[in-house]
Amino acid sequence: MPIRLNLEKVMAERDVSLTELADRVGITLANLSILKTNKAKAVRFSTLEALCRELKCQPGDLLEFVKEK
Repeated sequence: MPIRLNLEKVMAERDVSLTELADRVGITLANLSILKTNKAKAVRFSTLEALCRELKCQPGDLLEFVKEK
């Protein structure tokens, strides 16, 4: 899929653990891990909003379009 989530990068920049972010956002550790490893097929706007709020970033900081080969 040409859309990727840069969640791992943003989390590292803000020194936030997966467990801490899952608690703050209100989603399961398993679901957040799926987002972090780019295995998700979709992201709800409410989840994206919560991630941006807790990581203090914009959606464009998390989402990236990568041209497929």
